Amino acid sequence: MAAKRLSMRKIKEVLRLRARGLSNRAIARSLKIPRTTVRRYRRRAEEAGLSWPLPEELTESALEERLFPPPAPVGRHQRAQPDWSYIHKELRRPGVTLQLLWLEYKEEHPKGFQYSRFCELFREWKGSLDPVLRQEHRFGEKLFVDYAGQTMPVVDSETGEVREAQIFVGTLGASNFTFAEATWSQSLPDWIGSHVRMFEYMGGVPELIVPDNLASGVTKACRYDPDVNPTYQEMATHHGVAVLPTRKAKPRDKAKVESGVLIAERWILARLRNHTFFSLDELNREIRRLLEELNDRPFQKLEGSRRSLFESSERPLLRPLPKRRYEYAEWKKARVNIDYHIAVDNHFYSVPHRLVRNQVDVRLTASSVEALHDGKRVAAHPRSRRKGGFTTDPSHLSRAHREYREWTPSRIVSWAEDTGPHTATLAARIMEARPHPEQGYRACLGILRLGKRYSPERLEAACRRALKIGAATYRSVESILKTGKDQVPLDDEAQTTLTLPQDHDHVRGPDYYTSWN
Repeated sequence: MAAKRLSMRKIKEVLRLRARGLSNRAIARSLKIPRTTVRRYRRRAEEAGLSWPLPEELTESALEERLFPPPAPVGRHQRAQPDWSYIHKELRRPGVTLQLLWLEYKEEHPKGFQYSRFCELFREWKGSLDPVLRQEHRFGEKLFVDYAGQTMPVVDSETGEVREAQIFVGTLGASNFTFAEATWSQSLPDWIGSHVRMFEYMGGVPELIVPDNLASGVTKACRYDPDVNPTYQEMATHHGVAVLPTRKAKPRDKAKVESGVLIAERWILARLRNHTFFSLDELNREIRRLLEELNDRPFQKLEGSRRSLFESSERPLLRPLPKRRYEYAEWKKARVNIDYHIAVDNHFYSVPHRLVRNQVDVRLTASSVEALHDGKRVAAHPRSRRKGGFTTDPSHLSRAHREYREWTPSRIVSWAEDTGPHTATLAARIMEARPHPEQGYRACLGILRLGKRYSPERLEAACRRALKIGAATYRSVESILKTGKDQVPLDDEAQTTLTLPQDHDHVRGPDYYTSWN
């Protein structure tokens, strides 16, 4: 920012104290100003031919005009003014410094400004810019993302229900090139989907994504080491970009995206306030149209527009999109049961037998389920929506490599025999009914636990009844125990035949129907 100009009183005091022989350090200490400021005003006074005491007729206005003369038009014998817009843009390129740009300026204009004056003039010019334009970010470095505070209503044309759509906004740090779209929520699938579509809109990816500490993107907010959501991290890894969440209570970290959100609200959402939308697609078409206009609008104090700056300077430095589009995946943790299966959305998938009792990471996509242990994939299956079903890879259950030999069908039946013969028979039938006996371990153990809740005697009676009615499943045994049917003797359940009276007034008899022929 440009240095704040001292009052004429302090400037006069600088000249007076210097005339008395005080050093720059002593003057700075006396007036409580930086030494560089003392040095700068002394130099201005020398260039203006002023010394202490000042002429009595010299008013403060005249003194200010002599110390701060307006820039003269560049002539053949005057110093060439640098192109500050060009300097400002070039500083955003990787490795470019103000000193390098000054050297290039001096090569072209040997009689141009010296480095200190060059820097001072640039700071004064930069101070005239809007705050959002003053921020310095390298091209291709950072992309700031967040949701707007404002939502957009969408009306269901059939029911008339109004649903509020969320507005996702992304802004590149250097060019201010902006992306925006509407989604139904701020949930993880919508958050990830917006990122993928944003990268495709920009035709590449930056070095860093800078999100606010949003729950969808950051699992645990922390100033120094925030935990990034595993799905968000995987998406970033797929695109070759790093995630750098903003620090809590640090507004400067997210000033860029907040200004981007404000601009989107003013130039897109505010213009749509009187429109009625009946679908999310319709809303996004209008957002995209106004977004193109926003990116094409000329800067007020710089040459070009967001798009022209992006196309000329930022797009070439973005990393290319991956060849394969990212497929949304969620991550969960699961414990491997004794049957070598993990439970995912009430379906059971096998993993190698050596991982029994271990915890694995589970990656879920729309079409697949992958299990990872110690960072390596150990199993992959097509995703199944069948509740209570099993998906088993036979190689995971190889007897030749089984490490947990104590878990065998015979041992399960032996445990069941401790309760009674009917319980043992039911356990054997459950395992016989599965493609792999191990798939029945879970149900058998669940049945044996029912004996602890209801007593072994009641469990044996319930298993006897379940075998009698042909319902050899955990749920059937549990239902029998819950309803108390295990305590009803089987002999009392003989089906009773209902005999209708033949001589009742309301019974027509067979002759009635034959009379219609």
